[in-house]
Amino acid sequence: MAKLGDKIKTALDESRILVLGTQILLGFQYRAVFESGFATLPPVSQYLKLAGLGVLLVGIILIIWPSAYHRIVYQGNDDAKVHEFITTIMDLALLPIVIALTLDFYVLSAKLLGTTGGVVVAIAVGFIGLFFLYGLALISRTLRSNRKTGSQNTGDSEGSMKTPIHKKVEHVLTEARVVLPGATALLGFQLSTMLLEAFDKLPAFSKYVHLVSLCLMGVSVVLLMTPAAYHRIAERGEETEGFHNTASKFLLAAMVTLPVGMCGDLFVVVLKLTQSTAAAAVSALVMLSLFYGLWFGFTIYRKSQLRNGV
Repeated sequence: MAKLGDKIKTALDESRILVLGTQILLGFQYRAVFESGFATLPPVSQYLKLAGLGVLLVGIILIIWPSAYHRIVYQGNDDAKVHEFITTIMDLALLPIVIALTLDFYVLSAKLLGTTGGVVVAIAVGFIGLFFLYGLALISRTLRSNRKTGSQNTGDSEGSMKTPIHKKVEHVLTEARVVLPGATALLGFQLSTMLLEAFDKLPAFSKYVHLVSLCLMGVSVVLLMTPAAYHRIAERGEETEGFHNTASKFLLAAMVTLPVGMCGDLFVVVLKLTQSTAAAAVSALVMLSLFYGLWFGFTIYRKSQLRNGV
């Protein structure tokens, strides 16, 4: 079982993961009101954007709250109640993020697909967010009622591992923190792009490609936030091999969808500049091949070499 100080540090690291993404999204929420396309939105959509801003601010309040609580109430000292407080607040802070993303996706997809299409996209985004940030962890927690015993058994076998489990957990959370800010910034840019006047002048096909890319980027951001949520809800902050494996899978899954979202918008940009579908497609496919070739192709090849003792 992890030491209390390590558990609190991990909990605060996970709150950093959430706050990095949320603050970037908040910046784009503020900016949206000043984009030229905002005035063309229906009044309902404008007020939904405002509601999304308010909800996201609530999320920021919750995510940063544990820092003040730890400083003021416990003067920075470790206490089991601090860890419990952080865990509870992080669980709550996830909901405003899901709600804000759902509202944003409705407003922008409704602009392109109409009210019905916007509702469908919003429901899909809300379901994905709630499932990965809450549902999956709750299901896992229910199915593993003997988690405490399993965690203790895992700790007994750690002596045979090259890297202690608390270090492996720290590394995977750090790696998620490396990827998340960039993914969230791109998501914010993609959201605000749909409010620009130039976006309205794009061909319909480009708009749909952008919407698909936007959805894939949203999925990537949710996947990158999932390890922190899963650790708080399913594992209650315990550092186990099971959590490390789960977090690793979500990090890698996000790295599958992320390049497609980025290369989809590369297609849109190249097509706008060259007016050539072929040039846009080749550019996107070459870049996508480079992403997957380095991130997965060479990496898997290197793994096989290490297994063979090369």
